[in-house]
This record gives sequence, C-alpha cells and structure tokens, in this order.
Amino acid sequence: MDKRVIFAVAGSGKTTLLIRRLSEDRRTLILTFTVNNEAHLRAQIIRRFGFIPDGIRVMTWFEFLHGFCFRPFLQERLASRGLSFDRPPPGIPRTNARHYQDPAGRLYHRRLANLLTARGLLPDIRTRLARYYDELLLDEVQDFAGHDFDFLLELCRAEITVLCCGDFYQHTFDTSRDGNVNSTLHDDITRYEARFAAAGFMVDRNTLNRTWRCSASVCEFITGQLNIRIAAHGIHATLIETITDAEHTATLHADNTVIKLFYREHHRYGCYSMNWGVSKGLDHFQDVCIVMGPAHWKLLTRQELAALPPSSRNRLYVACSRARGNIYFVPETHLRRFRN
Repeated sequence: MDKRVIFAVAGSGKTTLLIRRLSEDRRTLILTFTVNNEAHLRAQIIRRFGFIPDGIRVMTWFEFLHGFCFRPFLQERLASRGLSFDRPPPGIPRTNARHYQDPAGRLYHRRLANLLTARGLLPDIRTRLARYYDELLLDEVQDFAGHDFDFLLELCRAEITVLCCGDFYQHTFDTSRDGNVNSTLHDDITRYEARFAAAGFMVDRNTLNRTWRCSASVCEFITGQLNIRIAAHGIHATLIETITDAEHTATLHADNTVIKLFYREHHRYGCYSMNWGVSKGLDHFQDVCIVMGPAHWKLLTRQELAALPPSSRNRLYVACSRARGNIYFVPETHLRRFRN
C-alpha cells in the first residue's frame, strides 16, 4: 500500500490537493488536529460535492483516538467519562490506572495513544481501520508530537493507502506532550523527515513547494529574514513596510479591512485581530498588520529575526504567510494606548 508524506509550504494548496483526491466511490478517513481545520475541511468537501458523501469521514485526532480506537476495545473495562486536557500529575507509575485517568474517570488526552499501545491494541486498531476505510488522509501532520507521533507511525502500517500533509515550520501546537517523549522531534527537519522514511513513507518535498497565496516579496522576506525556504508561483511584488509613525499605526489599528496579528493577548487591544499562531490555516486575508513586541521589534530592525526561538519563529512565519497582499510591521508600544 502507498504511504506518502508531502511537506508543504504555506498557501501551496494542501487542502485543495486533499479535497481533489476524494471520491464518492472510495472510503476515506480524514484526520486533523484542530477543530478549526476540521470545520474548514468539512466546508470544502461540501463545496465540492454539495454534501458530505457517506464514505468520507472527517475527525479530529482525539475524536478518532477516543471514539474509533479506545471505545470499541476498552470502554467497558475502563469506563471512560471522556477526555481530560489537564496536565497529568507527575510520579504516578504506568501500572496505576491514575497514570491514564483522572479521579473523575476522564482519560488524559496526552496519554491516550500510549494507553492504547501499552494494552497491545495497535494490531486490532489497524485491522479495524482497514475494515472501514480504503485510505487515510492526515492533515497538519507537523503538529503531531509526544506519544501521538509514535502511535501515528504504527497506525499507518495498516493495509490501506496513507497520505500525510504538513508544513514543518508551521509547527506551532502539539497534539500532546508527556515528559521527554519525542521532545526533540521538531528540532531538525532532516531528522524529522528521516522518521517518516524509516517508517516506510515516501517523502515528497516537491509537490507543494511553492505558494499560490504569498507574493514573491513576502517569500523573499520569509526566506531571507526567517531562514525558512518558500517560493511563489507568481512574480508579483507587494509591500513589506516597517511603520514607525504612531499616527499611521493608529490608522491601521482602526482599519477593519486589515487583520492585526499579535504574538499574544490580541483581545486586549480592541481591534480586528488574532494571535500569530491561531491564524494558521486561515486563507482569506489580503493585507496583514503584524504587531511586534519590544524584543521582536529589535530583532526586526536589526534583521536578526532568524535568531528567534523556533516556536516564535514558526508563529511569525504563520503570521507573515497569511498575507496575499502587503505586510505592515508595527511596534506594540504604539498600540498600548488602546490596550485594556
């Protein structure tokens, strides 16, 4: 069975590729990490077919783990009362049920994949997957971490076609973290790709290596300043402007046609806004105003943004790559008068 992972760049048509692949004659399971992306995928399926065909199912990862993998095999024995997204208490051995469940009977989400593995259920889950589906499509693969990443690689040994898609540098969230399990997974893209290759995947770096969304100007900025390689299909230029005038910043703040993207706490500034990382997957912005805190602003003016910690650099890459048009960088200090 064909197993392939496509490493994409932002705006390269990843969702379009997945949706075009679907057929009413093929039983397909689509898994993704975020509820937002699940809703987006459902909307695109309906846009294509006019409805969601009976053979196509879209689930979030934890809906799949709990509903498809856990409940048929362990629900009666462990009497789960759903999932807990709290951090498990440290120091409880795996032989104790409290390692996996809280006192109310809810399963710790970050240990659910490990529980299924420890109970030796992966062969049965792979068999069940192949019984109900012909292919597995997995979006946002870069966000799989911890026990979930190991479980995913084992799951994909099922006798079905598997296609995973993701952008390594858009890794801004983790499905789960548990101690040092895969704690360095996203430190190096070469080692990351090698994990897939060792699991029998064909690694595809070419199919989605150019963006339809961003201009050549934005791609040059991301490549040159963030050291993240991205190229555009087109050659059109757009503005990338650093705003130092407080009144110009105030005008942008009031402009509801321009999204303001903050590192954190966007809701405190009373404008059309969201945080850098949360904007991932959104495709409808034209011009973008990126708000930089003092430390980030200093790196921007020194042209040293590549020195950002990987998590911050990835979030900034997400923010920059939302722009179809211009990018305006503004200092957060100019917006403090609007903060509540």
